[in-house]
Amino acid sequence: MNKKVVVLGGGTGLSTLLKGLKKFPVDITAIVSVCDDGKSTGRLREEFNQVAVGDIRRVLVAMSETEDRLDEILNYRFQTTSDLDGHTVGNLLLTAAANIKGNMSKGIKSLAKVLNLKGRVIPLSEDNEITLMARTTDGCIIEGEHNITEAHKKLDKVYYKKEPKVSHDAIKAIMDADLIVLSMGSIYTSIIPNLICKEIIDAIDKSKANLMYVCNIVTQPGETDDFKASDHINLLNSYLGKKKIEVGVFNKEKMDPELVLKYETEEQKDPVILDKENLCDIEIIEDDLIESETGVFRHDAIRLGVIILEYLLNQKKR
Repeated sequence: MNKKVVVLGGGTGLSTLLKGLKKFPVDITAIVSVCDDGKSTGRLREEFNQVAVGDIRRVLVAMSETEDRLDEILNYRFQTTSDLDGHTVGNLLLTAAANIKGNMSKGIKSLAKVLNLKGRVIPLSEDNEITLMARTTDGCIIEGEHNITEAHKKLDKVYYKKEPKVSHDAIKAIMDADLIVLSMGSIYTSIIPNLICKEIIDAIDKSKANLMYVCNIVTQPGETDDFKASDHINLLNSYLGKKKIEVGVFNKEKMDPELVLKYETEEQKDPVILDKENLCDIEIIEDDLIESETGVFRHDAIRLGVIILEYLLNQKKR
């Protein structure tokens, strides 16, 4: 029987990890944050009273066995003068499925058969009133995920305006897991939104699974300026309960100096330094993790899949 891996996250980080992990013999469940409220997703939330679909769409594409054929179609964004302007095909498809089946979870299950998914996709909540809030270090309060992202201000804390009811399927998946993975991605707006729900933290604490974090390669303006690897771990641990991160996956590959300079000057992003001297309480897995053929720093999805599988196979030896 395959080992059960539960991955929590959102955005491109989660979908990148899943693209590689699905290639290996593991039972995957992706729990996706649903607090996005910008662009196409925000308009659909308001019009159809549903949870955010943007990150769910990316995950569905990533986990589909026919990803290469679906990617271009489901991620296609209309550019027109009608009401379709700015909407993606996948967002509209998810909205239709949710309306037909009664909620987003049932809509996803219906589409899973059509898209031939390798694993399960579970929205964190079905609560459309879910609103992410942030307090900045200078005391400002920001409402809404897209406003938090666009503010580029140093954040002190994120929380929900009203704590949502968490999906029962998400809680059960965590309780049954052999490994829980916090994916790379925007730490305040993609990862932590899964950890500010008491029900999720309680489930993680009760689960027998180890807790792994795949660290970002570069920092994010406003969210993690000047963060080293230990700062990422410490921040996530501050939102966790009794169970803290037990294993971290970090990049050790030398980064292209020209691309580093481009990131620093154009996007204000710096390489995340692995400060092992400050990571005494966790198991460290370091490897060459960069896939930069497209001119951007991305995690090597296949290599990450190999690392997770090897960790699972060697758990009994630890």
